[in-house]
Amino acid sequence: MTSKGQGQVSSSTISSGVPPELPGAPTNLGISNIGPRSVTLQFRPGYDGKTSISRWLVEAQVGQIGENEEWELIHQLANDPDARSMEVPNLHPYMYYSFRLRQVNIVGTSPPSVPSRRMQTLQAPPDVAPANVTLRTASETSLWLRWMPLPELEYNGNPESVGYRLRYTRADGRGRTVAHVIHDRVEREYTIEDLEEWTEYRVQVQAFNAIGAGPWSHVVLGRTRESVPSSGPTNLSALATTSSSMLIRWNEIPEADRNGLILGYKVVYKEKDSDARAQFWPVEGNASHSAQLAGLGKYVLYEIRVLAFTRIGDGAPSTPPILERTLDDVPGPPVGILFPEVRTTSVRLIWQPPAAPNGIILAYQITHRLNTTSANAATVEVLNPSARQYTATGLQPESTYLFRITAQTRKGWGEAAEALVVTTEKRDRPQPPSKPMVQQEDVKARSVLLCWEPGSDGLSPVRYYTVQSRELPAGEWTLNSASVSHNATSFVVDRLKPFTSYKFRVKATNDIGDSEYSQESESLTTLQAAPEEAPTILSVTPHTTTSVLIHWQPPTEDKINGILLGFRIRYRELVYDGLRGFTTRSLSSPGAKWAELTPGYAVRNLSGAGLTHHELDNLSKHRRYEIRMSVYNAAGEGPSSTPQEVFVGEAVPTAPPQNVAIQTTTATQLDITWEPPPLEAQNGDIQGYKIYFWEAQRQNSTERVKTLFLPENGAKLKNLTGYTSYLITVSAFNAAGDGPRSAPVRGRTQQAAPSAPSTIRFSELTTTSVNVSWEPPLLPNGILEGYRLVYEPCMPVDGVSKIVTVDVKGSSPLWMKVKDLAEGVTYRFRIRAKTFAYGPEIEANITTGPGEGAPGPPGEPFISRYGSAITIHWANGDPGKGPITRYVIEARPSDEGLWDILIKDIPREVTSYTFSMDILKQGVSYDFRVIAVNDYGYGTPSAPSPSVSAQKANPFYEEWWFLVVIALVGLIFILLLVFVLIIHGQSKKYAKKSDSGNNSKANALSHGEMVSLDESSFPALELNNRRLSVKNSFCRKNGIYTRASVSLPRSPPRPSPGSLHYSDEDVTKYNDLIPAESSSLTEKPSEISDSQGSDSEYEVDQNHQKAHSFVNHYISDPTYYNSWRRQQKGISRAQGYSYTESDSGDPDHCPLFNSTSTQQGSLFRPKVSRTPTPQTPVNPPSQQSTLYRPPSSLAPGSRAPIAGFSSFV
Repeated sequence: MTSKGQGQVSSSTISSGVPPELPGAPTNLGISNIGPRSVTLQFRPGYDGKTSISRWLVEAQVGQIGENEEWELIHQLANDPDARSMEVPNLHPYMYYSFRLRQVNIVGTSPPSVPSRRMQTLQAPPDVAPANVTLRTASETSLWLRWMPLPELEYNGNPESVGYRLRYTRADGRGRTVAHVIHDRVEREYTIEDLEEWTEYRVQVQAFNAIGAGPWSHVVLGRTRESVPSSGPTNLSALATTSSSMLIRWNEIPEADRNGLILGYKVVYKEKDSDARAQFWPVEGNASHSAQLAGLGKYVLYEIRVLAFTRIGDGAPSTPPILERTLDDVPGPPVGILFPEVRTTSVRLIWQPPAAPNGIILAYQITHRLNTTSANAATVEVLNPSARQYTATGLQPESTYLFRITAQTRKGWGEAAEALVVTTEKRDRPQPPSKPMVQQEDVKARSVLLCWEPGSDGLSPVRYYTVQSRELPAGEWTLNSASVSHNATSFVVDRLKPFTSYKFRVKATNDIGDSEYSQESESLTTLQAAPEEAPTILSVTPHTTTSVLIHWQPPTEDKINGILLGFRIRYRELVYDGLRGFTTRSLSSPGAKWAELTPGYAVRNLSGAGLTHHELDNLSKHRRYEIRMSVYNAAGEGPSSTPQEVFVGEAVPTAPPQNVAIQTTTATQLDITWEPPPLEAQNGDIQGYKIYFWEAQRQNSTERVKTLFLPENGAKLKNLTGYTSYLITVSAFNAAGDGPRSAPVRGRTQQAAPSAPSTIRFSELTTTSVNVSWEPPLLPNGILEGYRLVYEPCMPVDGVSKIVTVDVKGSSPLWMKVKDLAEGVTYRFRIRAKTFAYGPEIEANITTGPGEGAPGPPGEPFISRYGSAITIHWANGDPGKGPITRYVIEARPSDEGLWDILIKDIPREVTSYTFSMDILKQGVSYDFRVIAVNDYGYGTPSAPSPSVSAQKANPFYEEWWFLVVIALVGLIFILLLVFVLIIHGQSKKYAKKSDSGNNSKANALSHGEMVSLDESSFPALELNNRRLSVKNSFCRKNGIYTRASVSLPRSPPRPSPGSLHYSDEDVTKYNDLIPAESSSLTEKPSEISDSQGSDSEYEVDQNHQKAHSFVNHYISDPTYYNSWRRQQKGISRAQGYSYTESDSGDPDHCPLFNSTSTQQGSLFRPKVSRTPTPQTPVNPPSQQSTLYRPPSSLAPGSRAPIAGFSSFV
């Protein structure tokens, strides 16, 4: 209660003596009566905590799922403890909400209820108008309107339906109101076209959505740019006042066509039907509407028009032009006087009418006399105006006469033309004039004074001169004048180009003809002149808030008329935009009739011929400026360009946002952050940012723009493509426009489920199989791990609907052969791709064959085999609705396998086909059938062929029995070889040592027995005792046996097998002692004669111990056996035998040589001959002893000795 009275009552009920408790959460929360800005909540109260509920709290999550997870209090209802529903006001249209409810008692606040479903309020028209609406002059017929688009929160509806509507009309109320609709919700500027020049307009903007339009913005005013008048003055008239002047009058231009402030007029005139350029007579100011033209041609018809000009330039001239002729006057002199016929007493002359008749020619007067100072008498003739020739007679021969011709108009006789002639018949062409000369002081920018001396006239006076000029370096000779006076010795050559080099020449013409041209003059260069053309201003744009950037294009070189020194910029502030009310301006001249309110130009000179842009700074903010440009050289300044206008004070940012960064959030969202441009480069308040983003590989087709209309430093790019690289740039904008973009930054979204495969295609469709192929997804959204193919019949087959699922690993192949289909059944195929998850599927149906119009079945095939090849034969069937194009052979294993295409593209003209069994699985039996194909598809297959095994017939050399035979033959061969080796191993030879008479230390070994062959191999041989004298003696020194060479009278005899005696003891000892790697020498029986083996008899020492046979001693001693294997390469080996003829001829005498400890006796087999040959010893005995060469060192082609058998060589 206050002094004003009692306020609202708040009550709470509590049971006495019962302590209150915290209330429970409300339940059964429901939503109804959804409107644009309110909803109704129904609920069931929770436990009240043994006291009444004092307040209900409504909390909400605002926005879509995932945007805002925070709960905020949006409404409270107090003093209604029995409430079961409540209206929640002040919601935002077209916004998502999720509600929950709490109840409050004296103890506190209950837990929240279960949240309601997420709902969206209805749409409503926008509540606000676009802000910051500005209007600027764009051109003479357009205005530039800008505004701040609505924030997304103010759309109040579907963003796709949001747009803007603008309306404009003339500020003076004349004309109709025009409206224009813009459907882009983020658009913030529009150029209004087709307006009237120099006219003020009123403009407003409003926003709208699908429900309706919002309020209009405040009115903004703008005036189009000043232009040139679109028409000329009216009521144009002309009056000739004299023969060289006339008076021109006109009325004002209609106001609608002025298009600006009229600064004056120009009278445009020229002779009718003349190619000469029109001349201008300026009239300053808008007060005077008449002009007196002077200096006109006499009795000339002129074409006259008048135009007005503004600050921008000249307007359109008046139409149609008027014609007026000046008054007549006395004529000028006739021209073109020539004397084509000259005799000694007569001449004939011709002429042309005056170049300036100045009226209508009424007559011609011809006077001639002798050209002497004393001659007073003259002959005068008056001719009619059509006369063009005259013949004078009665003249004196070889005399000079002066002729004068005068024309007459109604104003009187005009100026006379004079010509001299000599009455002679000796005339000739004139000689050329002298070389033309030009003084430097006579050289101008567009003309020069040319001087020359005349040549001989050839007794015929010169009538005129012709002057030609040539532009260097490669110009052609052109005519400057063909009517230079006959008595002239100089001439001003005009119409030349400034700063250009020329040469000149002259020729004379008399009654006979032309002379040759004179010599060419020295080359000269005309002076520089002021440029003829202004630079073209390409653009004038605000650069900062106090400067503008000007870009221009210089004039062409031939229009500069010299050496370009620089550019001149003229600029001034335009004040008429601010003259909305009355402003006082004082004029110093009391007689002034008009005044330009715009101040004078400021000038800035730029030296440098190569400049194309310049920043004009130190301008005033929020002012409109006019800018002109010109060029200058040493001779002066050229004309100014068309003025350009620019508003200073609003400039786009000159630097991009800084430190742009990307953070990957989801598969469809990237978070972008940045920092504002530097403060000095913002050029005003930053109103927002534009984020340009596109897929890295497809900029032209995927570039998008997201605009933020608040100076935030981050944005979320949503609805992107999964697992895709994006390039992102950011630019800031202010009221003047967009600044530069930042450098692109790359970011990649996370993987997502791929899109559906592009297409499904079916091929090779038969009654039981089809080839299914597909294209990869257009949007893989990640790394494809594979595909899932699911197919099933659309209707159950035999009461069964089988669903088959096949997973294809990897991103290829993109096809699969399906073979387990039923004939004539429609199947549904579904395919979807997989990255880390499966994407949506693509679906297509196909019905197995045969289709309508397909061929019928061919005849039942029969099979024939030829080795490893199979030939299938069939008969043609019904071709169907089209001719058969080819055949296909299918095969399946006979054990109920699936049919599959084996051979494709068999020509249609054949009825059999042969193929190799290599393409089949060996050992499996197959069934075959044939299918005909036409343009309607695969036909009905033929009946299956009988089963055919794919087992090949093995060649005989692969059969088991052949291998067994080969093994047995090999075994038998091996056994025979072993048997032969054993037999040969039973042969042995014995050698006995015998004492030598010359060496007491040497023992001679008598070897009386030698085993030749085993009894089992040679049973016919007998073992006989023969006396064999051994020519070797073996000595043992230091445990090593050595052999001394003895001189023999002839070669040692080869023992015959029949002459050898073997004892059982020796054979037994030999078999026990022979080692595994024993070696022996070989022999060649053909090289020893029978006489050497049988005729000689040798005695054996009976007292010598027989235990040391040759073989036993040779092989059983390991020291001796290893000695020949340890010899190093390169050691010379003494020959084992040296046979010489004995002086005594006693074959029984056997002298012994002394041996040293390094000599070792051995059996030796020469390399060249296998039979020992007697040799004469050259070296001492110690160098003739050699080591035994093992069988491996035998010469190629020699036969290795059989183990256990030794023979003398």
